[in-house]
Amino acid sequence: MTTFTLRFTATPRGARLARRLASQQMDAWGWPYGGTANDTVELIVAELAANAVTHGRVPGRDAELRLCRQDGENGVRIEVSDTRGERLPVVRDAGSEEDGGRGLVMVGALAKEWGVTDRPGAPGKTVWAVVGTGVPLASREGQ
Repeated sequence: MTTFTLRFTATPRGARLARRLASQQMDAWGWPYGGTANDTVELIVAELAANAVTHGRVPGRDAELRLCRQDGENGVRIEVSDTRGERLPVVRDAGSEEDGGRGLVMVGALAKEWGVTDRPGAPGKTVWAVVGTGVPLASREGQ
């Protein structure tokens, strides 16, 4: 398993950086920009990072992104951790007139599976999702 880890400030700018660097890392691993796998990971990271910033923020504490390339399984595990373990994510049935509340529904639709665990080695929680990615382009070209 290959892992990419990034600590980011619990701010909108930090969440945007996490999304962009996740996309860059996916491209480096062989899933190019604009491809389905890259776009899916980017969308899920955007949602989980935004949730960490909005609902899991503690002043002075960073959030963390981890991407774990699951070699042999053609998948990527996305983990976003924050320090608010008591604020667990809730899937809501947002009404058609509401501006928000659909993010975790989207994560559930795009990911093979997702969930929440205690943050390892620190206070807080980790929201994770597993995405099926197919074989990276670099591996296909080498065949």
